[in-house]
Amino acid sequence: MRLATAEINLTALSYNLRRIKALAPGARVMAVLKANAYGHGLVKIAQHLNDADAFAVARIDEALALRAGGLTKPIVLLEGFFDRADLPILIANNFETIIHDENQLRAIETSQLDARLSVWLKVDTGMHRLGIEPEQFEAFYQRLKGCDNVDPKIKLMTHFSCADDTNSPQTRQQMETFERLVADKPEARCLANSAGVLGWPQSHGDWIRPGLMMYGVSPMLNQVGPEHGLKPVMRLTTRVIAIKTIAAGEKVGYGGRWQSQQKTQLAVVAMGYGDGYPRNARNGTPVVIRDKRYGIVGAVSMDMITVDIGTNPDGIAVGDQVEMWGPALPVEEVAACAGTIPYELLCNVTPRVSYEYLALSD
Repeated sequence: MRLATAEINLTALSYNLRRIKALAPGARVMAVLKANAYGHGLVKIAQHLNDADAFAVARIDEALALRAGGLTKPIVLLEGFFDRADLPILIANNFETIIHDENQLRAIETSQLDARLSVWLKVDTGMHRLGIEPEQFEAFYQRLKGCDNVDPKIKLMTHFSCADDTNSPQTRQQMETFERLVADKPEARCLANSAGVLGWPQSHGDWIRPGLMMYGVSPMLNQVGPEHGLKPVMRLTTRVIAIKTIAAGEKVGYGGRWQSQQKTQLAVVAMGYGDGYPRNARNGTPVVIRDKRYGIVGAVSMDMITVDIGTNPDGIAVGDQVEMWGPALPVEEVAACAGTIPYELLCNVTPRVSYEYLALSD
């Protein structure tokens, strides 16, 4: 009997990519695959994104893993390179790099390279993480255009900080800053992450960078993927491994943080923070057994969670499958119960969980 399992629905993945392309029909798609494709499996996911125009990862080792897996599409390094010694690796593997600071630019200008680099110039319009300052833009742009080591067809990029909140003025301000800087430049532009794709269609530009939404999860505040016409790609499941009857007043789990108010039954399920399930999920966080929701009770342990199934009128038995999140239970909802975000839950699934890649019917 297989216990903790992440079922990855490749049909849903393909469906979501089609949905994304329909939302931004004039834009090319840079599919974001960083952090092991948001916990879904880097190479496997990439191999089923044939209609993406490029891939994006955070670091060189992720990009090298894609090349080793036979992927030939353009790959963009979202954090750029970190050392002059990385540049031959970029050239040899046809990686594209973000440029976001002076050190990177100087390294390119002063290196002996066998070919020209494909470069994305990133401007910090308000995220205040990576990116050159707006007042540096023109100088960086001219230096890149005049550098023999750089492909003259550079591209221009920024990143939104609050696009998940359509009531925030920040995204509009960022767009205005970016457009003011690049207004007279002919290069391709890329602004929209998943939240930009969904909430700010005027930001779509020449390229979009869908990440979370590609996996069927909403990047927007207080929304879930199906509200945008997306389908969850990951279904995290396990099994009931024991059923216990406890009396009224009994405390459950480490620290006795939940106490039964009446005689009840508990289903013990083989899932815990050792599998990546959030330890701080509160009492009542739902799971699905036999198409019905039940709430977890007591502390999440390393390997087990207890679920209050009441007097068990549905005949729940050892071996029954339990959906921890998936089509019947949005991961966004579980994240809210744990005081975190769905990105973290997906990325935290541990190697102990078995992965099954499935082509399921629509």
